[in-house]
Amino acid sequence: MGDYDEDTAFLGQTGPYFWTTFFLLNTIFVSTGFNGLYIVFVGAAPKHHCLIPDVNLTDEWRDAIIPVTIVDDAEVQSQCSRYKLDVVRNLSTEGLVPGRDVNITNLEQERCLDGWTYSKDIYQSTIVTEWDLVCDNQWKVPFASSTLFVGYLVGSLISGQLSDRYGRKKVVFISLGAQCLSVLLQSFSHSWRMFCIMFLFVGASQISIYISAFVLGTEVLSKTMRVLFTTLGAFLFYCIGYMTLPWIAYGIREWRTLLAVLSATSVVYIPLWWFIPESPRWLITQGRVEEAEPIVRDAARRNKVEAPAIIFKESELQEMSPSRTYTMLDILKSKNIRCITLMCLILWMAINIGYFGLSLNTSNLSGNPFMNCFLSATAEVPAYVVSTWLLKKCPRRVLLSSFLVIGGGVLLLIQFIPDTLQHVALALEMTGKFGFTMAFSIVYIYTAEIYPTVLRNVGMGMCSSAARIGSITAPYVIYLGCAVEPKRRNMLKTELWATCLYSMRPNLMCKLLRFSFL
Repeated sequence: MGDYDEDTAFLGQTGPYFWTTFFLLNTIFVSTGFNGLYIVFVGAAPKHHCLIPDVNLTDEWRDAIIPVTIVDDAEVQSQCSRYKLDVVRNLSTEGLVPGRDVNITNLEQERCLDGWTYSKDIYQSTIVTEWDLVCDNQWKVPFASSTLFVGYLVGSLISGQLSDRYGRKKVVFISLGAQCLSVLLQSFSHSWRMFCIMFLFVGASQISIYISAFVLGTEVLSKTMRVLFTTLGAFLFYCIGYMTLPWIAYGIREWRTLLAVLSATSVVYIPLWWFIPESPRWLITQGRVEEAEPIVRDAARRNKVEAPAIIFKESELQEMSPSRTYTMLDILKSKNIRCITLMCLILWMAINIGYFGLSLNTSNLSGNPFMNCFLSATAEVPAYVVSTWLLKKCPRRVLLSSFLVIGGGVLLLIQFIPDTLQHVALALEMTGKFGFTMAFSIVYIYTAEIYPTVLRNVGMGMCSSAARIGSITAPYVIYLGCAVEPKRRNMLKTELWATCLYSMRPNLMCKLLRFSFL
């Protein structure tokens, strides 16, 4: 087959057609931004303590029935236990006063047998408050988050095959419809299990949108626009959606309504079906030249250039002889390629654990959770802009190593920040998010360039799967922080130790391995 870029060179590198397609495709990534991380608010755990049923208790005993511990010189009520209700009721009936007549710290405690009382200062309702996902059931929140990333793994495995068979454009819009329906059905979940199942479909549809739209953009746009689209456009428009999410959540504090509103946003993409073209490259590979030519001629008309009488010569469209297909077994044959693959797999896993761990942890930081989420999203914008500029100036390995050190090393400093300086800790967390985001954007190009051409597709596929495993693990890194250090409400500190552990190891490998053979 002939060179598509040469056959369509008459279109130029820019023009109304390319710019319109560029922005329309990028608007699709906005939906992945505010639909990808709403679990930060939907799965948030408000302040809570054991529910005290309406029994005959004096006001003193009702206030004292919840055990209190001292954390950072402040009194904190227990979230998972209370003093035994029967004992407290008998003491209250006898007219004894806690603290004066009875040393309440010597009383026996019990679990929250009657449920919990949740604060509504920030959230009216979340899946935590609706299904009591606290204490012994606290693990269900990170499990729900992980189902989204399991969906990412499933979607990334099937979306490529579907788009190769049915077309990039069809898969993009079918995935948009599937995302809309999945989020809507999730808002009607009657149980935690149903919520997780629908979250699986949400993840699969979202990654299908991203991959298919990304491929469609690289095939439709010119070389110049393609570089801008892949290195900056898609990431920045994702950030726009990510920055929009906390403001939508701020206005809607009830989780079911929030999901219903987010699902409705996909409706605005319906008119784009008539403005976004199918990939002419894909049509040609399917032998549908008669459909590809009108698309290219329409592009020429909108760019105000004249198309040649014959765009794709019949001699150039002859099917090429099938080339050898490479598999994962070919990666294992070479010691150098095995070393590269091992390093890249660990890199992708570590970066995704750090990126999604910090993104999902914003609701646990001190301060306003909506502002924290907005700041976390805002920190990504300069990261993508700076990384795009630095990629043109600096070696990839130096950049990747440097920003892994920033992402992991800076976060370690939070351990030494006093709890009274929460703003300093928050600033360091955002700096760490900046570092991981930089590494996130650089590792795509770095991995694509480090593999030989014939193994690049297989290698990127393996790394993408490793990334999904890392993102599936990320919610449990946060859960680890809560489980290991339950008396610390700033769970960020313990979570950061695990994040840095993962991030620093591949950085050391990156320094130790030599790639002179490339």
